[in-house]
Amino acid sequence: MSIDNLKAALPEYAKDQKLNLGALTRSTELNEQQLWGTMLACAAATRNDTVFAEIADEAKEHLSEAAFESALGAATVMAMNNVGYRAKHWLGDDFAQVKFGLRMNIISKPGVDKADFELWSLAVSTINGCEFCAVAHSNTVREEGLTKEQVWESVKVAAVMQAVAQAIQVEAAR
Repeated sequence: MSIDNLKAALPEYAKDQKLNLGALTRSTELNEQQLWGTMLACAAATRNDTVFAEIADEAKEHLSEAAFESALGAATVMAMNNVGYRAKHWLGDDFAQVKFGLRMNIISKPGVDKADFELWSLAVSTINGCEFCAVAHSNTVREEGLTKEQVWESVKVAAVMQAVAQAIQVEAAR
């Protein structure tokens, strides 16, 4: 199992992440598609080849092909949007009304339930550090009926995926 491979690769100083990773895979807040889509999108967002490969391998057992592709789409479109919207914020009021001007059709036609795609986008936005996008996606998933506990669970997945990726990268460089 791929989660087991990641846990086995984590050093002793990352023992908390082994435990967190195991606990998250037993989440009761998110349904299977929400959980594994979030894990996959976040694994892609970490930009760590090992983490992505291990999570992707296991996610295939839990996600339809459409959901798998949609989770990757969320990671990719948020990679673009998070840069753009952070920049608009940094550049100030002059840029607030500037049209984004880049394609992001997947947001309106993600191929899965809107709430799930938005949840994945929220989690990726937290990894990428985009407050504007994280807040916007949180508001959307709440409007779609998800609870604050489900929102927070996706943030926890993002946090643990990032921590696991960091530890794996540190160990590879040692």
